[in-house]
Amino acid sequence: MLNALAVSTIVVVGVMVGVEFSVAFVMNPIFNGLPEDSGQLGRAHGGRMLGAVMPFWYIGSLVLSAAWAIAGWDRPGAALVVVAAALLIVSVLMSILLLVPINNRGKKWTPENRPEDWKEQMNRWDRFHYLRVAVIIAAFALLAAALVGN
Repeated sequence: MLNALAVSTIVVVGVMVGVEFSVAFVMNPIFNGLPEDSGQLGRAHGGRMLGAVMPFWYIGSLVLSAAWAIAGWDRPGAALVVVAAALLIVSVLMSILLLVPINNRGKKWTPENRPEDWKEQMNRWDRFHYLRVAVIIAAFALLAAALVGN
């Protein structure tokens, strides 16, 4: 049972890492290279779509990690799972405090209503997002290491 929980946690966190990595290093560079207003419209649509799904994914990943940490408290690798869960808490806090406010503004923008500093706000979101991706990659790596340690 614990192995099934561990594998499920790693898969859920790993897919989340893949999506967020893709946003940072594939999708946003594509949007930034599109002509005229296409990139801004693409980012707004992505913000609406992923903004609806990612809160459940981040919280779900954290819940799975916490369940693994509790269920496997007496097992080797438990400390790695606890640190991974702590990093996922950091990623949720980063999201709520840094990224979501910018995303909530950006997902409503059109070429007609966006502020003059919209590119600067998107660049700030990107910088925070790169840091969040690094945090969740670290959490993913710790979870994988914990499974190997069992």
